[in-house]
Amino acid sequence: MKKCIKTTIYFLVIMLTLSCNNSAKNKNKLNTKELSLNAKDILGNPKYLAMSYGGYRYKDHDIEPTIDELKEDMKLLSAMGVGIIRTYKLHLPHASNLLKAIKELSNEQPAFEMYVMLGAWIDCKNAWTDIPVLHDQESERNAVEIEMAVSLANTYPDIVKIIAVGNEAMVKWATSYYVQPNVILKWVTHLQDLKQDGKLPKDLWITSSDDFASWGGGEDQYHVEDLEKLIKAVDYISMHSYPYHNTHYNPEFWVIPEAEDSHTNIDKIDEAMDRAIAFSKRQYDSVNNYMKSLGVNKPIHIGETGWATVSKGFYGPNGSKATDEYKQSLYYKLMREWTNKEEISCFYFEAFNERWKDAHHPNGSENHFGLFTIDGKAKYGLWNLVDKGVFEGLTRNGNPITKTYDGNKKALMEDVLVPPALNEIMAHQ
Repeated sequence: MKKCIKTTIYFLVIMLTLSCNNSAKNKNKLNTKELSLNAKDILGNPKYLAMSYGGYRYKDHDIEPTIDELKEDMKLLSAMGVGIIRTYKLHLPHASNLLKAIKELSNEQPAFEMYVMLGAWIDCKNAWTDIPVLHDQESERNAVEIEMAVSLANTYPDIVKIIAVGNEAMVKWATSYYVQPNVILKWVTHLQDLKQDGKLPKDLWITSSDDFASWGGGEDQYHVEDLEKLIKAVDYISMHSYPYHNTHYNPEFWVIPEAEDSHTNIDKIDEAMDRAIAFSKRQYDSVNNYMKSLGVNKPIHIGETGWATVSKGFYGPNGSKATDEYKQSLYYKLMREWTNKEEISCFYFEAFNERWKDAHHPNGSENHFGLFTIDGKAKYGLWNLVDKGVFEGLTRNGNPITKTYDGNKKALMEDVLVPPALNEIMAHQ
């Protein structure tokens, strides 16, 4: 009997020890998993909101943001729930410095997380020169961009989770630089081969980030064999959608329908923004339908979309009247609600205003897509986060985060215009 009891006790001790060891192993596995998240874990995960990011603060694009300025921005984005950001090019130090800044923040604050979709810029031959561009040939610079992307992905495998080959590089309205799909396919295939050969992290995802039309969601002219091959070669599709621009170029969805003539002005605006989101959903579905028509079923995420807050051009008071902070706030809110629910990552464009984009026209819309102003004022879409104290103790350019319009919504709404009737839009085209 005593021997039986001793045996039983011994057995229980062994089982308890094994259980503790397994528990420790499982905990270590969990920690390892948390430290080695890959694109599949991050994309479509609402815990890691996506954002397009440029840290440039001046009209002169040659003035690079400092490491400290980049850290300042990363802290702000992290505070608002952003966990992955998108960069665009590698011929300037911005992206490499950003990775250094994120690495330093991670070392300083072990709980800090920020991942990167690293963009490699792709051009056609003679792009941005006075020489006639050759869309069927590529710039010699492309190879350098890809080489730099590979180097950075290998240097920072814990941060770089995606490489995007080109930005709106195939869409034919990008007349200054667009390339044919075979160029993008060439470099995507090259990167996938490097993964297979163990020369890039195997979990690194490769894509190209382009307009919905370039991914087959628009005109038939894009439905070519090389695009089919590209869709099969990428790990996921990164598509762009801009109902904002289409308030001028394709305004049917934007016009106030006769059935809403009797609605209040604020209802007309809110209903127009609902139609803007529906417009993006249709573009998303068009890409999805084309992809599936090829017998392919891969994730589709939104690589870029956004809404400007200032415009003296096509989208302002003398145009589609689409531009103000109230509409941007609605678009941001509705876009996040839709994409989070459907587990779609949305690299919202963009975090901060950048004045270099249209340096000769301070009130040009391209300078005003940010959710923050350059000096650190939170636009209306982020006022609620200011109220919650999310940005307390954080700064931009050394300035504490405050609200635009000094937080006066009545003053803000004075700049908000009702979308026009169709004849008003046609008059300004």
